[in-house]
Amino acid sequence: MNPAYFLTGTDTEIGKTFVTCALLHRARLDGLRAAGLKPIAAGTDAAGRNDDVEAIRAAGNVELPREIVNPYCFGPAIAPHIAAAEEGRRIEFETIVAACDQARQQADLVIVEGVGGFCVPLSAERSTADLAVTLNLPVIIVVGMRLGCINHALLTAEAIAARGLPLAGWVANRIDPAMARFAENLDTLEKLLPAPLLGVVPYGPEGGAPGAARYLKLPGA
Repeated sequence: MNPAYFLTGTDTEIGKTFVTCALLHRARLDGLRAAGLKPIAAGTDAAGRNDDVEAIRAAGNVELPREIVNPYCFGPAIAPHIAAAEEGRRIEFETIVAACDQARQQADLVIVEGVGGFCVPLSAERSTADLAVTLNLPVIIVVGMRLGCINHALLTAEAIAARGLPLAGWVANRIDPAMARFAENLDTLEKLLPAPLLGVVPYGPEGGAPGAARYLKLPGA
Protein backbone atom coordinates (compact mmCIF):
# COMPACT_ATOMS: atom_id res chain seq x y z
CA MET A 1 0.00 0.00 0.00
CA ASN A 2 1.23 3.52 -0.76
CA PRO A 3 2.93 5.46 2.06
CA ALA A 4 1.02 7.55 4.56
CA TYR A 5 1.94 9.64 7.59
CA PHE A 6 0.09 10.73 10.70
CA LEU A 7 0.65 14.43 11.33
CA THR A 8 0.34 15.80 14.85
CA GLY A 9 1.34 18.99 16.63
CA THR A 10 2.82 20.27 19.85
CA ASP A 11 -0.48 22.00 20.64
CA THR A 12 -3.63 23.28 19.01
CA GLU A 13 -3.49 26.38 16.78
CA ILE A 14 0.13 25.83 15.76
CA GLY A 15 -0.46 25.40 12.03
CA LYS A 16 -1.03 21.66 11.54
CA THR A 17 -3.47 22.15 8.69
CA PHE A 18 -1.27 24.77 7.04
CA VAL A 19 1.73 22.42 7.16
CA THR A 20 -0.41 19.49 5.99
CA CYS A 21 -1.41 21.55 2.95
CA ALA A 22 2.18 22.67 2.36
CA LEU A 23 3.42 19.06 2.46
CA LEU A 24 0.72 18.07 -0.02
CA HIS A 25 1.87 20.85 -2.33
CA ARG A 26 5.46 19.64 -1.84
CA ALA A 27 4.40 16.17 -2.90
CA ARG A 28 2.69 17.59 -5.96
CA LEU A 29 5.85 19.49 -6.88
CA ASP A 30 7.70 16.19 -6.58
CA GLY A 31 5.34 14.64 -9.11
CA LEU A 32 3.25 12.61 -6.69
CA ARG A 33 -0.49 12.08 -6.44
CA ALA A 34 -1.15 13.49 -2.97
CA ALA A 35 -4.15 13.39 -0.69
CA GLY A 36 -4.79 14.62 2.82
CA LEU A 37 -7.28 13.42 5.41
CA LYS A 38 -8.62 15.16 8.47
CA PRO A 39 -10.68 12.36 9.97
CA ILE A 40 -12.00 14.41 12.88
CA ALA A 41 -12.88 18.10 12.68
CA ALA A 42 -14.85 20.47 14.87
CA GLY A 43 -16.26 23.85 13.90
CA THR A 44 -18.42 24.43 10.83
CA ASP A 45 -19.83 27.35 8.90
CA ALA A 46 -23.47 27.95 8.00
CA ALA A 47 -23.18 25.39 5.20
CA GLY A 48 -21.84 22.73 7.55
CA ARG A 49 -18.31 22.92 6.11
CA ASN A 50 -15.08 22.96 8.10
CA ASP A 51 -12.38 25.35 6.86
CA ASP A 52 -9.50 22.96 7.56
CA VAL A 53 -11.16 20.12 5.70
CA GLU A 54 -11.82 22.32 2.69
CA ALA A 55 -8.21 23.57 2.67
CA ILE A 56 -6.87 20.01 2.76
CA ARG A 57 -9.19 18.88 -0.03
CA ALA A 58 -8.04 21.80 -2.17
CA ALA A 59 -4.33 21.16 -1.49
CA GLY A 60 -4.31 17.59 -2.77
CA ASN A 61 -4.50 16.52 -6.39
CA VAL A 62 -6.51 13.34 -5.83
CA GLU A 63 -10.24 13.93 -5.66
CA LEU A 64 -11.73 12.02 -2.76
CA PRO A 65 -15.27 12.17 -1.40
CA ARG A 66 -15.65 14.53 1.54
CA GLU A 67 -16.74 11.64 3.76
CA ILE A 68 -13.40 9.94 3.10
CA VAL A 69 -11.35 13.06 3.78
CA ASN A 70 -13.40 13.84 6.89
CA PRO A 71 -15.52 11.00 8.31
CA TYR A 72 -16.37 12.91 11.50
CA CYS A 73 -17.28 16.60 11.51
CA PHE A 74 -18.88 18.32 14.49
CA GLY A 75 -20.58 21.69 14.56
CA PRO A 76 -19.09 23.55 17.52
CA ALA A 77 -15.37 24.31 17.62
CA ILE A 78 -14.75 22.44 20.88
CA ALA A 79 -12.83 19.38 22.05
CA PRO A 80 -13.88 16.44 19.87
CA HIS A 81 -14.84 14.09 22.70
CA ILE A 82 -17.17 16.76 24.10
CA ALA A 83 -18.61 17.53 20.66
CA ALA A 84 -19.18 13.83 19.96
CA ALA A 85 -20.89 13.32 23.33
CA GLU A 86 -23.15 16.31 22.79
CA GLU A 87 -24.22 14.98 19.39
CA GLY A 88 -24.64 11.42 20.67
CA ARG A 89 -22.04 10.07 18.27
CA ARG A 90 -19.06 7.77 18.73
CA ILE A 91 -15.83 8.16 16.79
CA GLU A 92 -15.23 4.70 15.32
CA PHE A 93 -11.61 3.97 14.47
CA GLU A 94 -12.62 1.31 11.96
CA THR A 95 -14.31 3.98 9.84
CA ILE A 96 -11.15 6.10 9.85
CA VAL A 97 -8.91 3.13 9.01
CA ALA A 98 -11.16 2.27 6.06
CA ALA A 99 -11.02 5.89 4.83
CA CYS A 100 -7.22 5.91 5.10
CA ASP A 101 -6.93 2.61 3.23
CA GLN A 102 -9.13 3.90 0.43
CA ALA A 103 -7.08 7.08 0.13
CA ARG A 104 -3.83 5.10 0.03
CA GLN A 105 -5.14 3.03 -2.86
CA GLN A 106 -5.68 6.16 -4.95
CA ALA A 107 -2.78 8.43 -3.91
CA ASP A 108 0.98 8.01 -3.94
CA LEU A 109 1.20 9.82 -0.59
CA VAL A 110 -1.40 10.39 2.13
CA ILE A 111 -1.11 12.69 5.13
CA VAL A 112 -3.58 12.09 7.96
CA GLU A 113 -3.89 15.14 10.18
CA GLY A 114 -4.77 14.54 13.81
CA VAL A 115 -6.81 16.86 15.97
CA GLY A 116 -5.17 19.15 18.54
CA GLY A 117 -2.09 17.64 20.18
CA PHE A 118 -1.05 13.99 20.19
CA CYS A 119 -2.99 12.90 23.31
CA VAL A 120 -6.30 14.73 22.82
CA PRO A 121 -9.23 12.60 24.07
CA LEU A 122 -11.66 11.27 21.48
CA SER A 123 -13.89 9.50 23.99
CA ALA A 124 -13.78 8.46 27.63
CA GLU A 125 -11.60 5.50 26.67
CA ARG A 126 -9.52 6.50 23.65
CA SER A 127 -7.39 9.38 22.40
CA THR A 128 -5.74 10.68 19.26
CA ALA A 129 -2.66 8.71 20.29
CA ASP A 130 -4.75 5.53 20.22
CA LEU A 131 -5.95 6.45 16.74
CA ALA A 132 -2.35 6.88 15.58
CA VAL A 133 -1.52 3.43 16.96
CA THR A 134 -4.54 1.90 15.23
CA LEU A 135 -3.54 3.48 11.92
CA ASN A 136 0.06 2.33 12.56
CA LEU A 137 1.61 5.15 10.57
CA PRO A 138 4.94 6.98 10.95
CA VAL A 139 4.38 10.35 12.63
CA ILE A 140 5.31 13.89 11.63
CA ILE A 141 5.33 16.55 14.36
CA VAL A 142 4.55 20.19 13.64
CA VAL A 143 6.40 22.25 16.24
CA GLY A 144 4.85 25.67 16.77
CA MET A 145 7.95 27.78 17.33
CA ARG A 146 7.25 29.88 20.41
CA LEU A 147 8.35 30.02 24.02
CA GLY A 148 7.92 26.56 25.56
CA CYS A 149 8.09 24.66 22.29
CA ILE A 150 11.14 22.59 23.27
CA ASN A 151 9.34 20.99 26.20
CA HIS A 152 6.18 20.43 24.18
CA ALA A 153 8.11 18.89 21.29
CA LEU A 154 10.14 16.54 23.47
CA LEU A 155 7.06 15.40 25.41
CA THR A 156 5.25 14.74 22.13
CA ALA A 157 8.19 12.75 20.79
CA GLU A 158 8.30 10.72 24.01
CA ALA A 159 4.58 9.97 23.78
CA ILE A 160 4.99 8.81 20.19
CA ALA A 161 7.96 6.57 21.06
CA ALA A 162 6.12 5.13 24.08
CA ARG A 163 3.45 3.84 21.70
CA GLY A 164 5.96 2.17 19.42
CA LEU A 165 5.43 4.49 16.47
CA PRO A 166 8.34 5.78 14.36
CA LEU A 167 8.92 9.52 14.18
CA ALA A 168 9.40 10.27 10.49
CA GLY A 169 10.33 13.93 10.89
CA TRP A 170 9.30 17.29 12.23
CA VAL A 171 8.53 20.74 10.87
CA ALA A 172 9.41 23.99 12.59
CA ASN A 173 6.54 26.41 12.00
CA ARG A 174 7.28 30.03 12.90
CA ILE A 175 3.97 31.01 14.47
CA ASP A 176 5.61 33.75 16.60
CA PRO A 177 7.70 36.07 14.42
CA ALA A 178 9.03 37.82 17.54
CA MET A 179 10.23 34.63 19.27
CA ALA A 180 13.39 35.35 21.21
CA ARG A 181 16.45 33.22 20.35
CA PHE A 182 14.72 31.43 17.52
CA ALA A 183 17.96 30.07 16.03
CA GLU A 184 19.12 28.74 19.39
CA ASN A 185 15.78 27.02 20.02
CA LEU A 186 15.83 25.50 16.54
CA ASP A 187 19.37 24.22 17.08
CA THR A 188 18.37 22.63 20.40
CA LEU A 189 15.41 20.88 18.82
CA GLU A 190 17.57 19.58 15.97
CA LYS A 191 19.96 18.07 18.50
CA LEU A 192 17.31 16.56 20.79
CA LEU A 193 14.52 15.37 18.53
CA PRO A 194 15.27 11.87 17.19
CA ALA A 195 14.14 12.56 13.64
CA PRO A 196 15.11 14.77 10.70
CA LEU A 197 13.97 18.36 10.34
CA LEU A 198 11.76 18.47 7.24
CA GLY A 199 11.90 22.24 6.99
CA VAL A 200 11.38 25.62 8.64
CA VAL A 201 8.22 27.42 7.56
CA PRO A 202 8.57 31.19 7.95
CA TYR A 203 5.87 33.34 9.46
CA GLY A 204 3.28 34.23 6.82
CA PRO A 205 5.16 32.82 3.81
CA GLU A 206 4.48 34.44 0.47
CA GLY A 207 2.02 32.40 -1.53
CA GLY A 208 0.42 30.70 1.47
CA ALA A 209 0.65 26.91 1.70
CA PRO A 210 1.83 26.48 -1.92
CA GLY A 211 4.59 29.00 -1.20
CA ALA A 212 5.49 27.25 2.05
CA ALA A 213 6.05 24.00 0.12
CA ARG A 214 9.38 25.28 -1.14
CA TYR A 215 10.72 25.32 2.43
CA LEU A 216 9.84 21.66 3.02
CA LYS A 217 10.95 18.18 2.02
CA LEU A 218 9.07 14.92 2.36
CA PRO A 219 10.23 12.22 4.78
CA GLY A 220 12.96 10.15 3.17
CA ALA A 221 13.61 12.74 0.47
